[in-house]
Amino acid sequence: MAEANWYVVHTYSGYENKVKANIEKTIENRHLEDEILEVRVPLQEVTELKNGVRKQVSKKMFPGYVLINMVMNDDTWYVVRNTRGVTGFVGPGSKPVPLTESEMRPLGIRDGAPSANLKVDFAEGDTITVIGGVWKDTVGVIQSVNMQKGSVTINVELFGRETPVEISFDEISK
Repeated sequence: MAEANWYVVHTYSGYENKVKANIEKTIENRHLEDEILEVRVPLQEVTELKNGVRKQVSKKMFPGYVLINMVMNDDTWYVVRNTRGVTGFVGPGSKPVPLTESEMRPLGIRDGAPSANLKVDFAEGDTITVIGGVWKDTVGVIQSVNMQKGSVTINVELFGRETPVEISFDEISK
């Protein structure tokens, strides 16, 4: 199998999350999980001051752009390029250019999967506490562990319903 790289896709401004959802749905429908590994809309925590009240909010780091970790081939290029809201890949002409390791480092993105020999001390069914990110101090039961992405899925009660949430390994504690 060819190597997966991170690519930047330009979208209509404000459509980043919709593009992410559409690509993820297409991945599921066309069974491209092995070729398109991850779709991200990079966020950063910002403190806003409104009406004299400080508030932590998540803002998009790059409005109008989505990052995709994928194996570039004709099928994956076609799927991403023809997703509603996508205007194209970043690169000269129609040739997408992958991000370099030095470009990804400030974004907190590791190249490819976390480590193949990474050992974790938790498994499905374990109760964990989220120690960082938006879900900080939330307690949940692990539903699934994704070693490739370096994340776990837990159920969180949101508006009176159990909702699955994906949390990265470095944001949880057993």
